[in-house]
Amino acid sequence: MEITRKITVAQNPADAFRYFVYNLNGWWPKEYTWSAEKLIEIRIAPQINGLCTEIGPFGFRCDWGRVTEFREGLKLSFTWQISPQRIPEPDPDKASLVTILFTGSSDAADITLIHSDFEKYGEDAAGYARAMDSEQGWPKILDAFKAYCENQ
Repeated sequence: MEITRKITVAQNPADAFRYFVYNLNGWWPKEYTWSAEKLIEIRIAPQINGLCTEIGPFGFRCDWGRVTEFREGLKLSFTWQISPQRIPEPDPDKASLVTILFTGSSDAADITLIHSDFEKYGEDAAGYARAMDSEQGWPKILDAFKAYCENQ
């Protein structure tokens, strides 16, 4: 089971990739973190096995994924270790996979997001996939990214 979402941003693919990975803290919706308005940092370590991490108040750290593929300017894949109940899932064998592809031209990047392996969530898989595919899921997150790119 997978969902696919596509957007185009007014940046070349290399810059769009850089903004997505290295400027995550500048565009990721704070309401989509555990720390919310008290978020200190959200980041993706740019390397294979790099952690996807949130840092909240008083140094609280929550790991929510691990990079499985990293091709600078082209492709990023990471485990999505957030359960259907919206809590961290420490077991990567029970995590889904998010892949983001960056293609396009010198003035526009086509970004394809594929969220797969929902079946690893068991009986909650279909509902979780629907939630992430709804307007309050990946579309809202990608809209935040697109707005960030338009202001760079």
